[in-house]
Amino acid sequence: MIPKTFKQEIRLEDGRIITIETGKLAKQADGSVVVRMGDCMLLATAVSARKNSPVDFLPLTVDYREKFAAAGRFPGGFFKREARPSDHEVLTMRLVDRVLRPLFPKDYHAETQVMIQLMSHDENIMPDALAGLAASTAIQLSDIPFEYPISEVRVARVDGMFVINPSREQLDSSDIDIMIGASEDSVAMVEGEFDEISEEEMLDAIAFGHEAIKDQIKAQIALAEAVGKKETRSYDEEDKDDTLESQIHKSTYQKYYDIAKKGLSKSERSEQFSEIKEESKASFSEEDLEEKGDLISKYNNSAQKKAVRDLVLEEGIRLDGRKTTDIRPIWCEVDYLPSTHGSAIFTRGETQALATTTLGTSREANMIDSPSHQGEETFYLHYNFPPFCTGEARPLRGTSRREVGHGNLAQRALKKVIPDNCPYTVRIVSEVLESNGSSSMATVCAGTMSLMDAGVQIKKPVSGIAMGLITDGERFAVLSDILGDEDHLGDMDFKVTGTADGITACQMDIKIKGLRFDIMTQALNQARDGRLHILNSLIETISSPNEDVKAHAPKMITRRIPNEYIGALIGPGGKVIQELQKESGCTIVVNEDPVTEEGIIEILGTSPEGIIMVEAKIDSITFKPKVGNTYEVKVIKMLDFGAVVEYTEAPGNEVLLHVSELAWERTENVSDIVNMGDVLDVKYFGKDPRTRKEKVSRKALIPRPDKKD
Repeated sequence: MIPKTFKQEIRLEDGRIITIETGKLAKQADGSVVVRMGDCMLLATAVSARKNSPVDFLPLTVDYREKFAAAGRFPGGFFKREARPSDHEVLTMRLVDRVLRPLFPKDYHAETQVMIQLMSHDENIMPDALAGLAASTAIQLSDIPFEYPISEVRVARVDGMFVINPSREQLDSSDIDIMIGASEDSVAMVEGEFDEISEEEMLDAIAFGHEAIKDQIKAQIALAEAVGKKETRSYDEEDKDDTLESQIHKSTYQKYYDIAKKGLSKSERSEQFSEIKEESKASFSEEDLEEKGDLISKYNNSAQKKAVRDLVLEEGIRLDGRKTTDIRPIWCEVDYLPSTHGSAIFTRGETQALATTTLGTSREANMIDSPSHQGEETFYLHYNFPPFCTGEARPLRGTSRREVGHGNLAQRALKKVIPDNCPYTVRIVSEVLESNGSSSMATVCAGTMSLMDAGVQIKKPVSGIAMGLITDGERFAVLSDILGDEDHLGDMDFKVTGTADGITACQMDIKIKGLRFDIMTQALNQARDGRLHILNSLIETISSPNEDVKAHAPKMITRRIPNEYIGALIGPGGKVIQELQKESGCTIVVNEDPVTEEGIIEILGTSPEGIIMVEAKIDSITFKPKVGNTYEVKVIKMLDFGAVVEYTEAPGNEVLLHVSELAWERTENVSDIVNMGDVLDVKYFGKDPRTRKEKVSRKALIPRPDKKD
């Protein structure tokens, strides 16, 4: 029996249709939905345990996977099976997680999984733009407690017009690529990259995307009502004790407030806050601590949080003593590491990043192979966040989702200023050595300087800043260059990067409902002022890219040759190119350009002499004399019927100078005219139509003697 299905359509402005359907697949999940746009289909499921887990937070897992079968492809690798998620899949998980997580009840601690799978791929549809819609719809069709539906869209601007969920081809010609997550009333998440746009243009893109999201939310509500909206399940709520909360607040609030006002360092502040918590615990009996120890800790944290927030709202003073618009002290240094191709240290307050730049050939490009996209990156950035940077000791378990996300943001910030004609593959690695507030923005700043130190001719330097927000619903304060504690205790984390002329990337997460556009506008304008302040510090350290790469860094020369000569350069079994690499000390990479039908030869080496040797060999292989031109040649072999000569400008290119072309008079012996090692000029006549062999002549350059009577 065919199951009954329910479907809703969402029509975009350009006539394209998104459908959301339920009732056919994965019916044992708490909620499931198939989202389709064109031939792209996503299956999203939501399942949550019926009992709270023992942890004091929501153990939520958002998982997004792209199946190779969806694109009619086999997975790469030996096992031919999808394995660990790609960076693209991890980034999509993060985009969805950041919007969903704040909307579960604060006291809901049941194990919850939202799983999204790409089941069918359409090369004209980018599936990550549909993942948020799929996840939210699956939850709406369940009885899982959740505040209200959300959705996500991608906005591009093509030829001056905004486009919702563009194709990859449209995105390639767009100056805006921004993902927006929102509820019907407010924007909750923004992440994107831009071609140095203004703050006003960014706000226009967000507003445009929000309108499209409203239509998607209406469709979710309509589908849930058509199916029959389930009553939200009951769950074990957290224990509460209003009397205990009031008691702890009265005894600790002012103490926390006074310490917060001192402007202490992170370690000093943490130590004094801990002392107050210990004093508070000491005021209770062992029986109380055993029975209500978790609540006592929770209410202490609440009192501390309120004190810190009130200090900002009432006096405009922050934990480290700064005003809301102040930037922490900055110091920078370049060329710190002697053996790298480029390096830089950026330190802002208690946050420090050490960035290195490495230059390579196209062979070092980062290959992308996923069901929804294949290609390569010739500029990429990796971000490492070791536990010692926050004074912790914890196990290392591979690259975390956070490291992937922060590295991607910094990469998007910088890739817009990499020159189009950069011959190198460029890799930046950021090692976060200290962290107390936005190490990703420190990575952008250190990365900019390391690129300039490496001699990469970036278009403009880029800086970044993290903005925060504290509001009680009526009053609000926008904070520039937030601390780690301000991120944790605040209501917004808004990272903005850009040049002196505009924004190149952003990432925003909102923890409250209904962020007003006037607050977002103030945050962007305040971010611009702070970004320019930081940019000045970078320019004072290194004002422009070094004119050339360092002496120990490889120099890159790119040559183009007709495809017909590639075989001669490589040689049988690679013999010619391998010998040339060995003799010159250079790395030689050969690629083919299918458009121009030319070979692209990359020559990478630290020795100028080695590079010259490779170029000379290429010139020799590709040398093609022109009919009627005169060339200097050298005799390299003597024969009875002529001399084998070599073009001096193209060693290795040989041609026979026939005895009949040596002189006008009859020549019996070749040695009467030329000998081994002689250098002379000859004229090139092309191929002889009779012999099909190339013909050169010495006598053609000598005046013909008069005929004797």
